Amino acid sequence: MSAVEITYRYGDPHAPARPRPTDAEAARARLDDGNRVFAGLLEGLTASGGTARHIIDVDAGDLRSDEQGLARHRPFAAVLGCSDARVPIELIFNEGPNDLFVVRVAGNGLGTEVLGSLRYAIEHLGGSLRLVVVLGHSGCGAITAAVDTFLEPAGYLPLAANHSLRSILDRQLIVVQATARRLNSAFGPDVTQNTRYRDVLIEASIVTNAALAAYTVQQELHGLDPHDLRAVYGVYLLESRKVWSPSGNAGQASVLAEPPKDPAGFLKLGNSIVESERFVSLLRSE
Repeated sequence: MSAVEITYRYGDPHAPARPRPTDAEAARARLDDGNRVFAGLLEGLTASGGTARHIIDVDAGDLRSDEQGLARHRPFAAVLGCSDARVPIELIFNEGPNDLFVVRVAGNGLGTEVLGSLRYAIEHLGGSLRLVVVLGHSGCGAITAAVDTFLEPAGYLPLAANHSLRSILDRQLIVVQATARRLNSAFGPDVTQNTRYRDVLIEASIVTNAALAAYTVQQELHGLDPHDLRAVYGVYLLESRKVWSPSGNAGQASVLAEPPKDPAGFLKLGNSIVESERFVSLLRSE
């Protein structure tokens, strides 16, 4: 039986603190590299045995108290993720305590409390914060519910009096509708008859939702930050443990990506999403 051992190691309390990224690009590169390390842990393991071991060093300054009795709050990135328990954000990016300011909500939607939490991070943690990440994930339950409601509107009726769930669902339905139009434009109206259409609509909507949220966050940053803070997005694939996003060229992939800057950019992104190899191969596998 194979196993994975991940150890958080507290080192010498007098050792120098692990350096934080100095700009947004360095922060993105660190998260990209961290995810590659995490995703690679299970590679090579088989059901018959083997152990993958990994150590994440914890900075002494993130656990010990300062003269005020508290460790200094110094995350280098804020991450808006989904509440799904299968998406352990610090582990995904190979980070320890005090590295990431994490906000989690079903469907990683931008409600009032979420935006308020991110604005707090931007306004009060500017000394260390360099990047805001919106992280969706494959198989998202909130997006799946929105897609099923879109495909069968009668399913919305039981939620009519449930305002808390409706506030989540309504936000996602806009994204699902836009994604469905893009699929129709790319593959024709018969795409809805494909047996994998629901799966593709769910997964493509997840990417679109993350990109749109990152765009909205980027607009929120204007005038709030003196350090060229940027917003990026990606999707954590449960099946491979990798963070994925479409690139500007159909069929290619990168890791964390910047959102489009205007409607024309979103149109191009929509095409890149639905025409990426990930979704084209799903439609072909019916």
